Amino acid sequence: MVDARSAAERESPPEPEHLVLAGEFPEVTEQEWVALVDGVLRKARRIPDDAEPGAGVAKLVRRNADGVGIRPLYTAAPDTPVGVPGGAPFTRGATAAGPVPDGWDVRQRVTSPDQVLPELENGASSVWIPAGADPVPFLDGVFLDLATVVLDTGGADTGAAAAFLDHAESRGVDPATLQGTLGLDPIGRRARTGDGADPASVAEIARRVAGDHPHVRTVVVDALPVHTAGGSDGQELGFALASGVAYLRALTDAGLDLPAAAGCLEFRFAATAEQFPTIAKLRAARRLWARVTEACGQALPQAQHAVTSPTMYTRRDPWVNLLRGTVAGFAAGTGGADAVTVAPFDAALGAPAPFSRRIARNTQSLLVMEAHTARVVDPAGGSWFVETLTDELAQAAWAFFQEIEAAGGAVAALDAGLVAEKLAAVRAGREKDVATRKAPITGVSEFPDLHEKPVQRDPLPATDGGGLPVWRPAGAYEGWRDRADAAGTRPTAFLATLGSLAAYSARAAFARNLLAAGGIDAVEAGPTETAQDVATAFGEAGTPVAVLCSTDALYGERAAETVAALRDAGASTILLAGRADIEGLDGQLYAGGDALATIEQVHAALGGAR
Repeated sequence: MVDARSAAERESPPEPEHLVLAGEFPEVTEQEWVALVDGVLRKARRIPDDAEPGAGVAKLVRRNADGVGIRPLYTAAPDTPVGVPGGAPFTRGATAAGPVPDGWDVRQRVTSPDQVLPELENGASSVWIPAGADPVPFLDGVFLDLATVVLDTGGADTGAAAAFLDHAESRGVDPATLQGTLGLDPIGRRARTGDGADPASVAEIARRVAGDHPHVRTVVVDALPVHTAGGSDGQELGFALASGVAYLRALTDAGLDLPAAAGCLEFRFAATAEQFPTIAKLRAARRLWARVTEACGQALPQAQHAVTSPTMYTRRDPWVNLLRGTVAGFAAGTGGADAVTVAPFDAALGAPAPFSRRIARNTQSLLVMEAHTARVVDPAGGSWFVETLTDELAQAAWAFFQEIEAAGGAVAALDAGLVAEKLAAVRAGREKDVATRKAPITGVSEFPDLHEKPVQRDPLPATDGGGLPVWRPAGAYEGWRDRADAAGTRPTAFLATLGSLAAYSARAAFARNLLAAGGIDAVEAGPTETAQDVATAFGEAGTPVAVLCSTDALYGERAAETVAALRDAGASTILLAGRADIEGLDGQLYAGGDALATIEQVHAALGGAR
């Protein structure tokens, strides 16, 4: 018989019965890895030669807004019971359904009745009706026993909830099959607007729903106001816990037992482009709620609705929002959310266009149907990083929850200003990170396109204010871009480039990028050999602002005389890209510096001061 295998196949060793990855390499211990890290950082002068073992690894730990350390290496998860999917503490999921071909509830916002059927016919499984709207016109043609209807009442009982229930009854829909969320949340309304905060106001309609409508939830415990005010993940979770407890007290006082009261609640959290923190947040939320309900008598699962962060989206270069929404939607599904809303990429600009709504909907369809994200139960489970982050985030959230409870509960903490004060402290840190570009915003603070064609959308109705502030990280940069665009003539600075192209190109690119984040264009001198070459080019540029760009060596040789020459040529503001001790400078641009302060300084020098 002729052997059909190739010579290489005949000579290769037989395949092992069990595949052992990296089995031929010696095992490396954590101590050996730590020693190598320490050695590299000692060589780089990041730690002293006599530093204690592990000092290098400690140098690489960064802390998030909750003070949780994000380490470079995780070797074991905390010894915390995580249970199994569908079992307390529900960290790994509220159900043990296994593979779910249909995925999570794809929940999309609509702004007018004509959008409802196209959403449901093309991938959405539920629709989210806007605040203040009469729900009945939105329900024409909707099979209420198949599609979930979610009301956004703005937190107050405006009559929309009763109208929805009455409409379903008039159409003969079996209460046992009706699916929906009535959206009542007086505590969330207090957080957003400063008005209305009596949790007991939801009791009457909750009793009506709990008895006959097993698939309708009355209350939304909305943590988005904490997130949009710049709060941390732990603060978002802690506030949600305190609000949920307030509703449990009100509903059980009204006569509902614990399972019925908890079944009236749906929790709403923000999903961001920070993938792993979002996954850990949703897992921690279920664990925390199970602990709360266990203390009340029975550990119960939590119904979750994850919404892509409304403050994460940018008005400038909005196409990048497609990527932000995709990552956030993936994290929400991977984290085990029961329902996910991916906002259209143009949501920050106004009323989304049909194309953007379609892409938002199809993003989820792709994640569920093509990427099969929903076919795995708790796909992040077992990851040492995710399990540790879940545990540490839960602890941070529990501490904030206890602080709110010690102040008298969610309503009292809002009224006393405790919540606003704690959020302001975290927001200040976030603002600094954005200003220094430690937290970069692609297309806005990093890699902006001064020549992008603006995307125009019809404005949305104004929302109520008066409660917690709404902070958009991109807002400050976009404000300067708007001012620059409105100036008629593009504000321009001069790049005083010293030496050859190879010498100045890196810092010139850095300066150009930073200035563009504030809507400021830049012209450069090009290769120069003398200070007079730079001054001559500056005189032709027609701007009073100059930024020196070159190497540290050339700064030492030519910067001082170039500064003097630029002053003589009429420069009112002279900055330097990098760090150097040069007499006569008005400021310096460098990685980690306050980019927003520099942008404001340049605008002021160009005649655009606030």
